[in-house]
Amino acid sequence: MKKSLINKFKEKNSNVGMFMKTSDPSFVEVAALAGFDFVILDYEHGVVSHENMQNLIRAAYLGNTLPIIRVAEINESNIGKALDIGAAGIQVPQVTLKEDAIKIIELSKFHPVGNRGVCRFVRAANYSLMPQKEYYENANKSIVIIQLEGKKALENIDEILEVKGIDVVFIGPYDLSQSLGVPGDIFNEKVVKEMKQIVEKCKQKNMLVGTFVDTKEGMEFWKNSGVQYIAYSVDVGIFAEKCQEIIKNANR
Repeated sequence: MKKSLINKFKEKNSNVGMFMKTSDPSFVEVAALAGFDFVILDYEHGVVSHENMQNLIRAAYLGNTLPIIRVAEINESNIGKALDIGAAGIQVPQVTLKEDAIKIIELSKFHPVGNRGVCRFVRAANYSLMPQKEYYENANKSIVIIQLEGKKALENIDEILEVKGIDVVFIGPYDLSQSLGVPGDIFNEKVVKEMKQIVEKCKQKNMLVGTFVDTKEGMEFWKNSGVQYIAYSVDVGIFAEKCQEIIKNANR
């Protein structure tokens, strides 16, 4: 299932998912069954434990969607453990240099692509029941997503995009807006201009581009602008908005 989902993801023109901070596998399963292409399970800002993260991954696959883990930082243990427990891919924040991207590939891929720590007694290898050759080959097809979030990343974008093995370049609009002096104004002309330039550069390199949106209008705008990996809001935010809407309707 994992292999076929990854192939489908890479071939599809538009993938829509959401960030999830939940510790409850039921919510991940619901998101998957609702039809999201992927879920981003969050170690950077989430509170889920490593042990429970495995159950969130199981729930995603049960609903036939891709579990992507956003790790907290570029770190061998963080990246290796996320892939060991069966994540279909990793999303790595705060990439600002070419060297960052090189390090991420090194830590997330086995030889001959990278130098990831080897252990086949893990969930991703069916706890050693998967043939070794098959495991290493499949593992090297895992999705690698890098997040560009600041002005420094913009200055080094051409060098970063030279690194082979990156599947998706994710633009963090809020951090980008802050670095451009317009914090929170993600549709400011400065922000939109820089993001569109990144989209065009990625197209030339045949790389998928992603971003975060939290409105229907934002999703349509960036899909029409060539962004193929859309992270639509956050589970807790969607739940909060719906709760507020219900109360407003009840008090009319």
